[in-house]
Amino acid sequence: MDSGAQRSGIIINLAQNSQMTDVHSRLQRSRNMAAVRSENTDPELQVRKVLHKLGYRYRLHVRNLPGTPDIVFPRRRKVILVHGCFWHMHNCRKGKSIPATNSEFWSRKRHNTVKRDKRDIKALQNLGWSVLTIWECAVGKSTTEAKLTQYLTHAKSK
Repeated sequence: MDSGAQRSGIIINLAQNSQMTDVHSRLQRSRNMAAVRSENTDPELQVRKVLHKLGYRYRLHVRNLPGTPDIVFPRRRKVILVHGCFWHMHNCRKGKSIPATNSEFWSRKRHNTVKRDKRDIKALQNLGWSVLTIWECAVGKSTTEAKLTQYLTHAKSK
């Protein structure tokens, strides 16, 4: 085996469709995954910054609503969910990526996340809430501000 590949921590396993193994140890990968936050993520903070700049005030992570929505406008009965593309399996490059190691575990975990999202959105709508999902890949684009403004100024939009 190429000593350069060994030094970089990359080992090609030809028996498993030429997938590369993880470049991190199990302990390091565990630490990395434990550091992933579910609240106050960078995309969420960016959306909140835009909303605040536009003059909107909101509540965060309301625990008594299904799915604990990221951003809640109680008077308007509207919520905004800021989803990470990988975790919520968005139809973009990040959402379509498949981890090479422990693939079954991650596939099951991500599919369960999508099922839970659908269940929570339906529950919110059944309670009379309007739901907008903002994807990580869309945050920071010029259309995001317009989309937020349109959503929050219309009486009942989905």
